[in-house]
Amino acid sequence: MSNTIKKISIPIISVLLGVIVGTIIMLATGYNPVDAYTALWNGAFGEIYFTGEVVRQITPLILAGLAVAFAFRTGLFNIGVEGQLIVGWLAAVWVGIAFDLPKIIHLPLAVLAAAVAGALWAFVPGFLKARFRVHEVIVSIMMNYVALHVSNYLIRNVLTDKADRTETIPPSASLRSDFLASITDYSRLHWGILIAIGCVILMWVILEKTVKGYELKSVGFNQNASQYAGMNVNRNIILSMVISGAFAGLAGAMEGLGTFEYVSNKGGFTGVGFDGIAVALLGANGPVGILLAACLFGFLKVGALNMPLEAGVPNEMVDIIIALIVFFVASSYMIRLFLDRLSKNKSKKGEK
Repeated sequence: MSNTIKKISIPIISVLLGVIVGTIIMLATGYNPVDAYTALWNGAFGEIYFTGEVVRQITPLILAGLAVAFAFRTGLFNIGVEGQLIVGWLAAVWVGIAFDLPKIIHLPLAVLAAAVAGALWAFVPGFLKARFRVHEVIVSIMMNYVALHVSNYLIRNVLTDKADRTETIPPSASLRSDFLASITDYSRLHWGILIAIGCVILMWVILEKTVKGYELKSVGFNQNASQYAGMNVNRNIILSMVISGAFAGLAGAMEGLGTFEYVSNKGGFTGVGFDGIAVALLGANGPVGILLAACLFGFLKVGALNMPLEAGVPNEMVDIIIALIVFFVASSYMIRLFLDRLSKNKSKKGEK
């Protein structure tokens, strides 16, 4: 069995195993899995409005997944995507309400501000990793909490006068689309999905078609060999984190300029950044895989909202299924071992 087939098979098997074990849990706890999965499907695709919401949910998940995967492909683990998303959200809305400009300037400026904010937030763990060899996981986790509380302070004391949320951004800075809303029964679907797909293509081009992408991957594989070959390892570590943070900041822009059109105080994390880790794992850290994994997670998260209403099954059951899928992806060694033995048995039978 070729490596390509194995890479494709492992996520598919992981999803199937997650669904099977989730079904067993439902049966053991007295729920009807047929009703649950029917309600899940209807909640995502039963009406065009729900389908629009699925695509809307997919948009930030793609970008969060790209952020995690880009760092991972270059040998780093950016677990600070959540914080970078929050500062990107804040920066996008801040630019949106602070300026009065034509849409052709205002919207790109707000989107760019989100990317820059996320990149700067990721620069800190990248710099500390490159300069002092401080582990990026520890720093990026801490930066999540800093982002959460600093953004809350700025919202209450700078962007507003002790209010819990900012004013709504003007149409000139909004990603909302009357056309997309009208064809999806006035869901919150917006133009951000095009930005997300564009970033999928951008990541593929950077990593697979550019010299700098080759350098970044080389540093991720072996820093000592890359340095011996004349590459600037420290600079590439920082650049990798900065690009990863830019993707995460754009995920925040999707929420601030598209879904909500404002930023508010948060009692906790949005969860999108952490979901990006699961999306990247399931998508095998590849752009196309991330796109497909984000579609699955978007379907599950939106469809889950209908499960308590139609089937009486708590929507937390979907969280269990997602956790099981991630568990089986993380246990890919066992699945790979099973596939290797299966291919060996087939080859032995063929020889006989």
